[in-house]
Amino acid sequence: MTSPTPTPSTAARFHPPGVQRIGVLNWYGTRTLYMKEVRRFLKVHTQTIWAPAVTTLLFLAIFTVALGRGGQTILGVPFATFLGPGLIAMGMLQNAFANTSSSILIGKVQGTIVDTLMPPLSPGELLLAYVGGGVTRAFAVGIAVWIALILWPGADATVREPWAVFYFGIMGAAMLSLLGVLTGVWAEKFDHGAAVTNFVIQPLSLLSGTFYTLDRLSGVWSAVSHANPFFFVIDGFRYGFLGVSDGPLLWGALYLLAINALLGGITYYVLRTGWRLKA
Repeated sequence: MTSPTPTPSTAARFHPPGVQRIGVLNWYGTRTLYMKEVRRFLKVHTQTIWAPAVTTLLFLAIFTVALGRGGQTILGVPFATFLGPGLIAMGMLQNAFANTSSSILIGKVQGTIVDTLMPPLSPGELLLAYVGGGVTRAFAVGIAVWIALILWPGADATVREPWAVFYFGIMGAAMLSLLGVLTGVWAEKFDHGAAVTNFVIQPLSLLSGTFYTLDRLSGVWSAVSHANPFFFVIDGFRYGFLGVSDGPLLWGALYLLAINALLGGITYYVLRTGWRLKA
């Protein structure tokens, strides 16, 4: 018994066997993985957005009470106004890292990472979706803290240079998202991820000029701080609010771009080889 001949309308909906139907970029698959990452942290938004925002505001309250009395000013603005943008950027960096590292590590520990590796997604598409999810969570936390900062007494949260807020926010969130992907791929248990957070991310965040200007440092500490990429993220992000910077703005922008390009290349290579993912 012969099969019915397909009509022109039916044949138009199907491609012949072996013909590639996905273009240069699998937009549908990349968008699906990105939405999975976003819905994953929105499902527990109390933990992933509001808890970091509250922690950041506690930093603001403690340091304002401890150091901001007596009308102290830094870079020509009240201490609370100086501190607020740095705390927003610091919260964004830490949560971008947490989002990508925890997503991959949980998938490896639970054995569900295979569900991400099996679909027709290239290493670049995987990387784009993961980094996009980390950047989205970073800006969600940043917006939550910014809204609270607007209502904070004695703090001015006016954005004066939107391009700086956007550029340095994107550069910082992407950098920590890439580091999070590398950590998630490298780590074999949650202790490994916590070690990177406690011994790398937290120290670099706290020693980034969030609570002080670098003119208070001297010698080796000043040189180390000027090499810290977290400093350039926070300084550039703060420039978007204050209109003044503590370091060379153009150098910081190029420095972060170079670091992200290097991290992106390394992360792409790691995903392409399947190191610690396809064993």
